[in-house]
Amino acid sequence: MDESFKKNEEKMKTLVAAMKQKLQAVFPSQKAIDKLHEKGKLSARERIDLLLDKDSQTLEIGAFVGDGMYAEHGGCPAGGVVVVIGKVSGKQCVVVANDATVKAGAWFPITGKKNLRAQEIAMENRLPIIYLVDSAGVYLPLQDEIFPDKEHFGRIFRNNAIMSSMGIPQIAAVMGSCVAGGAYLPIMSDESLIVKKTGSIFLAGSYLVKAAIGEDVDNETLGGSKTHCEISGVTDYECENDTECLSKIRELVDKFGSFDLAGFDRKKAVVPKEKEGELYGTFNSATNKAHNVKDIIARLVDASKFDEYKEGFGKTIVCGYARIDGWAVGIVANQRGIIKTAKGEMQFGGVIYSDSADKAARFIMNCNQKKIPLVFLQDVTGFMVGSRSEQGGIIKDGAKLVSAVANSVVPKFTIVIGNSFGAGNYAMCGKAYDPRLIVAWPTAQIAVMGGEQAAKVLLQIQVATMKAKGEEVDKVKEEEEFAKIKARYEAQTSPYYAAARLWVDAIIDPLDTRKWIAQGIEAANHAPITKQFSVGIIQT
Repeated sequence: MDESFKKNEEKMKTLVAAMKQKLQAVFPSQKAIDKLHEKGKLSARERIDLLLDKDSQTLEIGAFVGDGMYAEHGGCPAGGVVVVIGKVSGKQCVVVANDATVKAGAWFPITGKKNLRAQEIAMENRLPIIYLVDSAGVYLPLQDEIFPDKEHFGRIFRNNAIMSSMGIPQIAAVMGSCVAGGAYLPIMSDESLIVKKTGSIFLAGSYLVKAAIGEDVDNETLGGSKTHCEISGVTDYECENDTECLSKIRELVDKFGSFDLAGFDRKKAVVPKEKEGELYGTFNSATNKAHNVKDIIARLVDASKFDEYKEGFGKTIVCGYARIDGWAVGIVANQRGIIKTAKGEMQFGGVIYSDSADKAARFIMNCNQKKIPLVFLQDVTGFMVGSRSEQGGIIKDGAKLVSAVANSVVPKFTIVIGNSFGAGNYAMCGKAYDPRLIVAWPTAQIAVMGGEQAAKVLLQIQVATMKAKGEEVDKVKEEEEFAKIKARYEAQTSPYYAAARLWVDAIIDPLDTRKWIAQGIEAANHAPITKQFSVGIIQT
């Protein structure tokens, strides 16, 4: 191993360790958990652990959601809700559990976005979804950001109705409060359970009822388990405690029938021939340094076997077929470093040129034709600029690639391993292009452009403004302003900034990449492809 490998490995180890440490801050304190236990309730994560199969591989969606947000409101770790994809009674499901240790499970704006993302995953992949409800409803100080718009709280119930019409099973367990508009969730699910004494469902609590109509009534009589299981008929099953409730859910899921599959090809899984652990040292996160993305692919795919498409053409994007955990995949990956073309021209790695855009678009068409899921490995600084590229039709060729990605009907999975800048983010299947899952390594950077370039552009604007106001701007002042702008901008390129806002579903250890892709394709295989691929007016 050379010195560069060791430096890369050490840097990645440090970043992964920092990520795992940061993740610990998302979990509730033992004191908060003890308070729940005193009330006869389990925490959200304890409930999920009891619900899922013991040997189930799990994917947690949005663990870093809300990171650094809502400080003036006390924060909202993990968005106040835990979302996991895992197996219940042998069947892959999406589980959504309110975290009552965060403002009594109240909904912040980002909570709504995370819940909608969970439902989106269930709908796209036709996965059963299980809601473990324990929420005080909308967080009132921020109600204007969560209540009335298209992607706000009400969209949850619209999705309940849509999933019901699609035949996607939904189970709701009321294990705590379920109030106001949120009371519709369990009733719009296929089956609902409620836990004695701790579970309650009502449109308005006792205080509001007293204020509205003058009636004196306690919450248990108003909306407890006896009321809804014996009088209103709102809920279907009454459970003694959380443990019994979760066991009942497992029994219900155990009886689910099987559904049609998409039919993606899978053979027996084979571990990579190249050591997967060498991913840490193989990837160089420094933007101005080169590495060969094929070395990374070799440590991700089964038997390290990669059938490259158009190997000698369009070299700044690498395309080819492989298997990951037995699943057939088509890989589209940005190449890093200076590349010499057959014409003797030099191209910058990480930049998309006309030839690489054309190649990738054609490869994506082939994968759609053959019903092969796509995996994008993003490390892109954007499309090539300059008069030569513009005259060569870079916009037209870029449009072909973006159109192919947008119209792709096979499931897409995006791993942001390094840079994800500008239109390159779009062309390589960023969040706006509906990847079934999109995750980032700790080395990821997501922004319109790199921090250095952006800071220079913003500095020019700021200096011009200051001079227009008659302010003196010397070299020292410029350097100070540049440092401030760069620091502020680079904070926004951090993968944690992206994860907090759900631009990515998770930040992962690179060694978990195979698991995320394999579990994602297993989920996608539940949803048969019903559309025909077409690129429309942009022909390749």
